[in-house]
Amino acid sequence: MKIICKKSNLVKGVSIVSKAVPSKTTMPILECILVDASTDIIKLTANDMELGIETKIEGEIQERGIIALNARIFSEIVRKLPDNDVTIETDSNHQALITCEKAKFNIAAHSGEDFSYLPSIEKIDCVTVTEFTLKEVIRQTIFSIADNDTNKMMTGELFEIDGNILKVVTLDGHRISIRKIELKESYEPKKVIVPGKTLQEISKIIGGESDALVDIFFTNNHIVFEFDQTVVVSRLIEGDYFKIDQMLSSDYETKVRINKKELLNCIDRATLLIKEGDKKPIIINITDDAMELKIKSQIGTMDETIYITKEGKDLLIGFNPKFLIDALRVIDDEEVDLYFMNAKAPCFIKDEEQSYIYLILPVNFNAAA
Repeated sequence: MKIICKKSNLVKGVSIVSKAVPSKTTMPILECILVDASTDIIKLTANDMELGIETKIEGEIQERGIIALNARIFSEIVRKLPDNDVTIETDSNHQALITCEKAKFNIAAHSGEDFSYLPSIEKIDCVTVTEFTLKEVIRQTIFSIADNDTNKMMTGELFEIDGNILKVVTLDGHRISIRKIELKESYEPKKVIVPGKTLQEISKIIGGESDALVDIFFTNNHIVFEFDQTVVVSRLIEGDYFKIDQMLSSDYETKVRINKKELLNCIDRATLLIKEGDKKPIIINITDDAMELKIKSQIGTMDETIYITKEGKDLLIGFNPKFLIDALRVIDDEEVDLYFMNAKAPCFIKDEEQSYIYLILPVNFNAAA
C-alpha cells in the first residue's frame, strides 16, 4: 500500500475515528486504526465492538492496500509531523513507513485482514435532523445520564419517535431531562436506548451547522449516524426504558417565573461555599414576590434574594445546587417557569410548549440548617 495525504486531512480523520478506540482491551487489534486504501477511497476505521467509526479522507492512492496501525502511536506521529504531505507505505512484513519532509517513522503494524469491520447495517429506517439540532439535543440532556453501570438503562438516552416528534429522555435517579424536537417529516413509532458514550463522542465530532444534515438509521440492535464523510455505528442498550410518564405531573401548588440568568448566577455563587464532595443543599424560600436562596457550610453562609412572579402557595424547599445549575445552563430562554407541589415533591422546569422538561427531586434538610 502507498498513499499520500495532506497532514491536515490525516489529523482530522485520525482524531474522528480515535474516539472509538478502547482505552483498555485485551485485543491488540482493537487498539488500532484501520487504514483502508483497497478501493478508490481512503477510509480510516476504529471499532471497540460497541462503537465503531469510519471516515473518508482525501488523498492519492498510489498502491492499493490495507493496514492496521496502533492508534496511539499513529495519532501522535501524525499530529507532530510538519505541515505538509504525508506518505504512508507498507511492505509485506507488516511494517509501515510514514514520511513527511525529512521525518521518517518506521513502525510495526497489524494485518488489515484481522481487523473487526463495522457491522453491516441494512439502512431502511432513516430519520434526518440537522447537525445543530442533534448537537443541541445531546447538550441539553446528556448531563443527567448516570455515569456508572449499576443500571445500564441510566447510562443511555431514550430516543422515541412518534409521528413528527423526536423525544429524547435521560435520567439518573435524582432528575429527569426531556427534550422534544419537531421533525420535518412523520415517521413510524420507534423507541431505542442509545449509549451516552456514543452520543458524547458524536457531539464532539459534528460541527453543529444548521444546514448540515445527519441521517440516523435504526435496527433492532444498532443505531447508525451518517454525516459529512463519517459513519458512526453503535450498539443499542437492550431492554425497556423506564415508564417516565407516571412521574410527570401537570399539577402544582406553586408556580414561579424568574430571570434564568439571575437564578443561575445566584446558585453558582452559592456553590463557592461548598467543598467538592460536600452535599450541602441550597435552601429556597418562596414568598409573594421574592425567592430567597440560602446556603450554609463549614466555609460560611450566603443569602441572596431574587424578585419573582409567583402563583400559589409560599414554599420552603431544598435542592442539590448542581442539579439546578446543570438544567438552567442548557435552557436558552431568558425567563423560566418553575412548578412545585410541596417540599417533598419534584420541581419541574418547563416551557409552555413542553419542548423541554427538567424534573429535579428535592433533598431533605433541616429548616434551621
